[in-house]
Amino acid sequence: MPVARSLIRIAVNVVIDGILAALAVPVASWITAPAGVGPSVGFLMPLGAATLLLAGAPFQLSRQYWRFAGMGDLLTVTVSAALGATLFALTLSGLGIGPVSHGFPLAHGLTLLALLGAPRVAYRWFRSRGLNAAAEAGATSVLVVGQTEDCDLFLRALARDRRQLFRVEGLIALGDRQTGRRIQGYPILGAMKDASTLLERLREDGRLPSTLVIATPDLDGVALASVVAQADRFGLRVRRAPRPTELDQGMTADETRSVELRPIVIEDLLNRPQVPLDRDGMARLIQGRRVIVTGAGGTIGSELARQVAAFGPGNLVLIDNGEFALWQIDMELAERHPNVRRQALIADIRDEARIRSVFEVIRPELVFHAAALKHVPIVEDNPLEGLMTNAAGTRHVADAARAAGALAMVLISTDKAVNPTSVMGASKRLAEMYCQALDIVARATGQGMRCITVRFGNVLGSTGSVVPLFQRQLARGGPLTVTHPDMQRYFMTVREAVGLVLQASVLGVGDARLPASEDGGIFVLDMGDPVKIVDLARQMIRLAGLKPDEDIEIRFTGLRPGEKLYEELFHGKEPPAPTGHPGLLMAHPRTADPAIVGRAIDEIATACRGNQSRLALTLLGRLIPEFERVGDGSQVDVRAGTGT
Repeated sequence: MPVARSLIRIAVNVVIDGILAALAVPVASWITAPAGVGPSVGFLMPLGAATLLLAGAPFQLSRQYWRFAGMGDLLTVTVSAALGATLFALTLSGLGIGPVSHGFPLAHGLTLLALLGAPRVAYRWFRSRGLNAAAEAGATSVLVVGQTEDCDLFLRALARDRRQLFRVEGLIALGDRQTGRRIQGYPILGAMKDASTLLERLREDGRLPSTLVIATPDLDGVALASVVAQADRFGLRVRRAPRPTELDQGMTADETRSVELRPIVIEDLLNRPQVPLDRDGMARLIQGRRVIVTGAGGTIGSELARQVAAFGPGNLVLIDNGEFALWQIDMELAERHPNVRRQALIADIRDEARIRSVFEVIRPELVFHAAALKHVPIVEDNPLEGLMTNAAGTRHVADAARAAGALAMVLISTDKAVNPTSVMGASKRLAEMYCQALDIVARATGQGMRCITVRFGNVLGSTGSVVPLFQRQLARGGPLTVTHPDMQRYFMTVREAVGLVLQASVLGVGDARLPASEDGGIFVLDMGDPVKIVDLARQMIRLAGLKPDEDIEIRFTGLRPGEKLYEELFHGKEPPAPTGHPGLLMAHPRTADPAIVGRAIDEIATACRGNQSRLALTLLGRLIPEFERVGDGSQVDVRAGTGT
């Protein structure tokens, strides 16, 4: 049925174009020789129709969709008219029939252009006006923000949308050179830097729209946050247009594509300019090598697996103790990188014998160790599990990798390891110390496995992140729970964090000239400025089109056990040093002999297996004197082994 309708429309176009071409013959004759038009011209009208249709056939003139007529269609009409007039004149000459006048061929061509082009333009214009008028009452008034090319593409998509849900009041350009010009008939009212003044003027004129539409897909970070802040001042919503690839997809003559706006997500506002990465160096490090990723089912581990797989390792082994999470990432990589050899192994890093056995068989060359218990309150309630996983488990992985002859192991650490107030943070600091000690020995001797430690803060969207929590609470209608009005955290997208982890791996393995390279330096990701959690909550409420404290309550619940108000990336006595690569800094906290740290981890593990919680925490506190475990109104002096 759709094919039949399409053929009928084409047939109608052929008839209309033929009639218009036939009429062009007497009109052109009258223009060039009004007194010379006679009955004989009428016999030439069918010839005019035939020559035009023949000339337009290679360009599919009669297949044009008038409602979507654009510059390309008008160019087709122009070429067809010129060729049709030329073919008509040549046919007359071949038949021995002279033209009405010497100017007839030119007049004929121009007449064809006018008669064929004008109806197409007029039909599109009246159709557009009719749809806009019909939807005027219920349409959402919008301002379109973006680069001129993106705005043009979005406006064209709106013109193709039968529903006409949006009424464009004007455009805001990213630069200030386009002000006063028009795109698709819509005025460019000003530049984004003058958005506040522009919106104020529109409000005074009673033309303030209800929504700002971001047409440029890569407008994010600080620039987007500025637009959102300005819109919030005037009570406007901010939405994203579909990506250009979605808007520009081809359609048949019987199809239109509905334009669906998308909400701004918090990741867009916190996203930062892309740091240039040494992709060639990463490829040299990973390509063709045997690679193990522990914790491969987690947020960081799965992204590590994705990015590592993209560089073509010889064998990629995914290790996790959770079956479902492991299955998910394994299936994803099977679809994305079917040619990469890979294995998915269920193993617990706390099981030393199992880890040693796996590493002896795989003989990995690179190990990315992301497996850990990361949720602060849960580890506070289960401290022995946290110590066994984060400290003892890390030692099991490091020792097994070193024994298997690995080139390097990369430990994923956390900002909570700096001046830790939680068991999770202290256990990760202990893991850092062990890997630091191994790396110092490897550097000093010039042989053995390199241990690279990378420390960073929260990643957006991770299972323990506050962002998914706020999203669930918003979906339920609130309230959004924040532990303290002054709490701040560092945030980074998981893709950016993992990219910088790989960059640190390249630098750590290949450059012995890095600062602090001789004394166990730790790579620290440049996380930018910390974000107040309450501000994040308010921003997410606004992005949902609601008002904080009016539509959605923000409720403060108090600090949980082990939590700090402010996270730190550097200890007060470990000043950051540049690495020569943007996005990466280096800290050099105190170190210890690997034998001493190893014995301490063994003693802690023995206490954990004996369910001796107080002893395990006391041993932990002796090795990490800055660790002060703070709970809800109570403090445990882990160094003395007593509690009050």
